Amino acid sequence: MKYIFSSLCILALSFPVNAQNLHLNLFAGTSNYQGDLQDKAFTFSQAHFAGGAGVSYDLSDHVSLRSGVTFATVSANDKYGRNSFRNLNFTSAITEVNLGAEYYITPIEAHVLTPYVFAGIALYHFNPYTRDTAGTKYFLNPLSTEGEGFVAGKNYYNLTQFAIPFGAGVKFSLSDNVNVGVELGLRKLFTDYLDDVSSTYVDETLLLNNRGPKAVELAYRGGELKNASPYPAEGTVRGSAPHKDWYYFTGVTASFRLFSGNGLGSGLGKHSKYGCPANVQ
Repeated sequence: MKYIFSSLCILALSFPVNAQNLHLNLFAGTSNYQGDLQDKAFTFSQAHFAGGAGVSYDLSDHVSLRSGVTFATVSANDKYGRNSFRNLNFTSAITEVNLGAEYYITPIEAHVLTPYVFAGIALYHFNPYTRDTAGTKYFLNPLSTEGEGFVAGKNYYNLTQFAIPFGAGVKFSLSDNVNVGVELGLRKLFTDYLDDVSSTYVDETLLLNNRGPKAVELAYRGGELKNASPYPAEGTVRGSAPHKDWYYFTGVTASFRLFSGNGLGSGLGKHSKYGCPANVQ
């Protein structure tokens, strides 16, 4: 009889069990990047607000699948870095959709404080832009500031690409259905053009003939400085192509169980969350 009762319990409550493992996740914090205009590995300097939402599904007390979308902005300006003579700056909105898994170091159902790590895959869109001295906004990708599209070996960069997200965090359980925490998430990119700076300067005349005077103006802005210097010779280092760009998020998280099991399964404790007596054998 006990075996039959256990089987009926599992069968009858299979849908509520699945539902109770589903969570709504919210994120709010800052976004920043590392690249040719921001060489620090991690900093809050020139950071922006980032926010996102998603869902997760518990496979066990240690493993959870997660998916979400994040909206962020990254930017940097040479005047705050080591290459002030270049006088470049950029801003880009980022929209990211990600899918991955979390691994809880200690079982999330049994501890108030739970550290975790995560990794996965992401698809993101970016589009760097700057403003000229008159304040007019120009997207940099069409200007081919390093000769992309008309210089051999320099191809256009795609504005939608894949990334590898990974990171770590800590969750604090407020109740069986709600937890809050902090998280640091890094994004390994496969482009060096998040900031539109990567390799070397293209010949000034060649850039002028192919993309016009605005491209020349925004490819090198040292001429705007008080101690102005001329446009660099072709082949002069402009960025560091072997070192790809990164972006990262830092912030707080909140997670809410979407179906708290207010019926048969509620109030029976963590060892009997499926709604069946834990000691049935």
